[in-house]
Amino acid sequence: QVQLVESGGGLVQAGGSLRLSCATSGRTFSCYSVGWFRQAPGKERAFVASVIWSGGSTYHADSVKGRFTISRDSAKNTVYLQMNSLKPEDTAVYYCAMRENFYSDYDYWGQGTQVTVSS
Repeated sequence: QVQLVESGGGLVQAGGSLRLSCATSGRTFSCYSVGWFRQAPGKERAFVASVIWSGGSTYHADSVKGRFTISRDSAKNTVYLQMNSLKPEDTAVYYCAMRENFYSDYDYWGQGTQVTVSS
């Protein structure tokens, strides 16, 4: 099995920064990609960014391009989400998730970490 644990959330003022971490453990050798998603109250869960484990290619949602950066540290089995220029609309629970191949869903999820951006 795979375990994912997020950390780094908190309360920050608009314009501030936070760095989220997603520590992975277990059967991580089977990892194809790790993604960050977020869910605001009353809204559906939305894709934020993802990184291909082998090679490091990254993808970011248009809403966060230029402000958020996903990265991974293979030695630490950890994925990061650096969030700069935060806006109140970035307030959400942030989840990391892993999928094992290109054709699979994100089958493994962390418990989430709350990010609150005050205006």
